[in-house]
Amino acid sequence: MKNRVVTVVLAVFFVVSAPIGTVAAGTGPPPAASLEDDRSVAVSGAASVSSAPDDGVLHRTLVLRQRPDRPGEFETELTVSIPEAVGDLEITLESAATVTETAGFERLEEDVYRWDGSTAEPTVTFTMPANRTGTERRRAATASEEGYTFVETGSWGVVQVPDVVALEWRERERVGTDRTVVVDGPGATGGDVAFFGEATEYERTVDGERFRLVVPEAADLAERPDEILESLATASEQLRIGAPNDEVFVVAAPTDSVEWGPRGIQYGDGDAWVRDDAPLDEPENVWIHEYVHTRQDFARGETGTTAETRWLVEGGAEYYAALATLEQDRIDYDEFRRFLEAGGRSPYADGTLAAPATWDHERTDYVRGALVLGALDRELRLATDGERSLSAVVRELNLEEDTLTQAAFLAALERAGGADVRTLAERYTETDAVPETWSRLEHRTAFAGPIALFEYRIEDAAITGLYREAAFAETTTVVVGETVAFDVAVANVGDREGSYDATLQADGGLLETRSGTLAAGDGRVERLAWTPEEPGLYDVTVGDRRLSVRVRSPAEATVTQLRLESATVEPGESVTATATVENDADRPGEATVRFRTPEGVADERTVTLAAGERTTVETSLAFDEAGRYQVAAGDRVAVVAVEDGLASRIESGAESIPGFGVPVAFGALVVVAVAHGRRQ
Repeated sequence: MKNRVVTVVLAVFFVVSAPIGTVAAGTGPPPAASLEDDRSVAVSGAASVSSAPDDGVLHRTLVLRQRPDRPGEFETELTVSIPEAVGDLEITLESAATVTETAGFERLEEDVYRWDGSTAEPTVTFTMPANRTGTERRRAATASEEGYTFVETGSWGVVQVPDVVALEWRERERVGTDRTVVVDGPGATGGDVAFFGEATEYERTVDGERFRLVVPEAADLAERPDEILESLATASEQLRIGAPNDEVFVVAAPTDSVEWGPRGIQYGDGDAWVRDDAPLDEPENVWIHEYVHTRQDFARGETGTTAETRWLVEGGAEYYAALATLEQDRIDYDEFRRFLEAGGRSPYADGTLAAPATWDHERTDYVRGALVLGALDRELRLATDGERSLSAVVRELNLEEDTLTQAAFLAALERAGGADVRTLAERYTETDAVPETWSRLEHRTAFAGPIALFEYRIEDAAITGLYREAAFAETTTVVVGETVAFDVAVANVGDREGSYDATLQADGGLLETRSGTLAAGDGRVERLAWTPEEPGLYDVTVGDRRLSVRVRSPAEATVTQLRLESATVEPGESVTATATVENDADRPGEATVRFRTPEGVADERTVTLAAGERTTVETSLAFDEAGRYQVAAGDRVAVVAVEDGLASRIESGAESIPGFGVPVAFGALVVVAVAHGRRQ
């Protein structure tokens, strides 16, 4: 209630005082009303209540807490930081959540909570069951429905991070959203998977992609942490299917006391867990399998795949994990070939890949899918003399916004390798035909020949537009209508000529593409530009780089001072009014300054200002008849006396702007009384 009282008092003070000329001093007659005042008249504005910085983003912070005395569950405290543009916020929690406390939220119905409209950072605290089975919304290294997918033992836990099921609000302008997750106590999280308990974290960064490996004290790794990170980092360089992740978070899940269902699970954008006993030197390299899933953008979101293309998700992870392990010299070709050959035998060879209902085994997509993709990869390389591979197709699919259909998959293959490759794909996915494996020599011919390999790097970035011309950094706030231009350096680091596609995406949508051909060792700079039309927080991908870009509406600059060149003028004589305009925001802004007199808007000027900038605008005004006239700009007001003699000036009274009349009339009475006293 204290804040509300202060607000009301300030509002009343402004209404009563602002028209007279000043509220900053708050005592004595306003300078503009005194006939013996200085020639220069300054009018200050209403006081304001300061508030915390508003970045136009609705922030969600989840704090996770282990409950050792309650194995199988954990606590989550959700705090929502609400920007000024948001109203009528409602959140829907997962049905499994048990709410224990709220502050600033009131329960509306089952699992739905409404913001009270006044608490700046409302919170809701709830418990969640930790022990889960099944593979819904997850990509697993096996399809087994038996055993745990997430578990909390009391001493340690690997859990999926909860979140709101729905977040709905009314907004005056588009706002972005972001989410921060922390573990309160021993543990770690990547935002989608969390670990509770004592652990050691190992890190490796390659080409901007950060790998975090969490090894619990309870785990007994079959491989050294540095070897696991080396394998993942090398796979990152091998897998040329689009932009890498900013971060990959992997937990080595203890196996001593838990019956896990799958050998590993990838969950969310870049998080996963893998059993601590998983080796690196086998074709079914689970560490790389789960990493490949983090790069399959085509399988994410609400659209994802259809039943016809579902097999591409697990089949792709299995194939690329085996191929990367072979190319890392952790297995030999015979092991790789035997791994693929399994897809040509029953029960995996039965049925049709594009029709899951015909499968005789739940792992058909894993086993037969890997064989089919391997065969298509080989045919693509041969058909294009090594210029294109399956990676080019997956890269294209990752750029698409729409659901991945069978038609889209086949069309991408045809664009990359021609009609014959498409026909082969139709045969292997739409009939019961199964490809044969190939010899070591045939593999070397297709896979070990010269290839074109491209790297994309942001060389420079700049913002241009009405407000400014400046360098762009990821921390820069972009204003609606400004253009962000990226200079992307494209380099062919392979050993043959090839074609490239430099792309710019925002929130999964393809905005611009620049294509060309480069010889081995050559490079070129392409410019890709984006002009956002709405505020928000955007995920932007430029070439192989992911960025988070905040876009806001222009800041509203305000008039902070109004000065008149003279307090008194003759009828018809001009007086210069100067308004000081300031932009105290952290981004460019604009203001249309309207100079108003009792007759209406006399003049207006639009100005643009950089963050923190101040400027002045002025205009000339003239009044034909004697009297006192208010001049206003923004919420600042000044008064000029038009006189052809003292008596006529007093008798004329004050002519005011509608809405500002009563206080000035009061000032005029004071002036008359003072003048009368002096004559006596």
